[in-house]
Amino acid sequence: MKTTSAVLALVALSTYNHADAFAPVAFAPRTVVNANANANANKHSVVVTHMVDDKMEVREYFNTEGFSRWNKIYSESDDVNSVQLDIRKGHGITIDKILKWVEADGDIAGKTVCDCGCGVGSLAIPLAQMGAVLSASDISDSMAVEAGRRAAEMGIDNAKFYTSDLESVTGKYNTVTCVDVAIHYPTEKMAEMVGHLCSLAEDRVMISFAPKTWYYSALKKFGEFFPGPSKTTRAYLHEEEVVRNALKKAGFQVSREEMTGTNFYFSRLLEAKRI
Repeated sequence: MKTTSAVLALVALSTYNHADAFAPVAFAPRTVVNANANANANKHSVVVTHMVDDKMEVREYFNTEGFSRWNKIYSESDDVNSVQLDIRKGHGITIDKILKWVEADGDIAGKTVCDCGCGVGSLAIPLAQMGAVLSASDISDSMAVEAGRRAAEMGIDNAKFYTSDLESVTGKYNTVTCVDVAIHYPTEKMAEMVGHLCSLAEDRVMISFAPKTWYYSALKKFGEFFPGPSKTTRAYLHEEEVVRNALKKAGFQVSREEMTGTNFYFSRLLEAKRI
């Protein structure tokens, strides 16, 4: 019954255009290959085109239609459907797990935190309320501006929000977080992305991603037979071993982990500390 429900949920999901959540939705990669170049050049062209297309699509989507949709999901608005409500629940569970870790540590006040892909501030704002000094960025200007608006409305003055893609973020911070962002990164760029996050962190990183398992991969593949009418961003599942190895290579060791799964949201959360 559980498997049947998941499959039915996937079919329903394919009609809603929710590429951005940690749900196993299917998107066919579009790449441009120079037929006159050699095999190596072709391979390089594919990787570069993937990244350019992905960034452009994510930026454009979250500055327009996507912003309107996800601003409602990441709020208390009643103007959401059952799928969006389920995703809100799953995302909220992941955020709560991080906050409970931080609260249990009891030492976040005065510490610097870099939140990459902050969205509308779902994590950055409560961390700032706990006393952390926040630097939060998002590839979408609409998202970053909305996060700043929400923070200002709450009287928060220890957090700054700005527009930037993840690769362009610089600086050194006690903690670096990246939640619900990796799903936009192609598999071949995942390790590099994790490495960059680690280069920003002095003490620890917290990252979540959609795990690539046989079960989720099967659901994702099944979803390809039921394409939605207006998919706008690709969704990528990632092998957990790749993420763990990238953390280890950067000099970090996983200290805590969690898994969150609802009907439409699947997320592996890892906290890794520098060793």
